[in-house]
Amino acid sequence: MFDFEKLDVYQEIRSLNTKVLYMLFTRKDFDSYLSDQFKRASLNALLNLAEGTGRMTNADKKRFYITARSSVFECVAILQVLSDMGSIEPSMYEEIYKGYDKISRMLLGMIRSLDTNG
Repeated sequence: MFDFEKLDVYQEIRSLNTKVLYMLFTRKDFDSYLSDQFKRASLNALLNLAEGTGRMTNADKKRFYITARSSVFECVAILQVLSDMGSIEPSMYEEIYKGYDKISRMLLGMIRSLDTNG
């Protein structure tokens, strides 16, 4: 098992990505640009977390974790646009939004812990 797979936040992002990507791949009525950007941002959060876990210094890890958190923010902004356009059901919006909020807080904790540990 890789180190990143042991992280609760990785499992949270992975689970939420499954929901988001399923929604994006099955719903053909979303704007193609927003859908593509959402896919990229969603995957970038997961991939930057995984890559950062493999880095050797706290500074390197922190940079990747910050990038992962930034991608979460991008996902939330796109989610809000989809909501504003009436393209996503309110219950789905709430579920995904809450997931990103939890993930953002978890990543922030990891980022802050690197400040105190090195």
